[in-house]
Amino acid sequence: MTSLAPLARLAQLTALGAAMLLGPLAWADTAASETAFAKSKNCLACHAIEKKVVGPAFKAVADKYRNDPAALERLALKVRQGGNGAWGVVYMPANAQVSPEESKRLVAWVLGLK
Repeated sequence: MTSLAPLARLAQLTALGAAMLLGPLAWADTAASETAFAKSKNCLACHAIEKKVVGPAFKAVADKYRNDPAALERLALKVRQGGNGAWGVVYMPANAQVSPEESKRLVAWVLGLK
């Protein structure tokens, strides 16, 4: 009787190798997709990923709120309703074209940036 353990280990190593090779490609694809989604909702008119434009850089937002468990809900609401004070005197306008689900998707993406 032969053991399947060596074959199972080979399958695990093959899957791990594929994930290591394709993982960055999948992430890049997701990042491009989320960036395009943010652009479609006019976020990139005032924000950029790595630098301040009118509003703060998305990576600065991620850094500021990384350890705040309430940030997703609070920032998603701010995306839709607008507001100011967290980043200075510039007012962020309301974005009525963004649904509650879309605002959570956008904020989750921003908060995940490193």
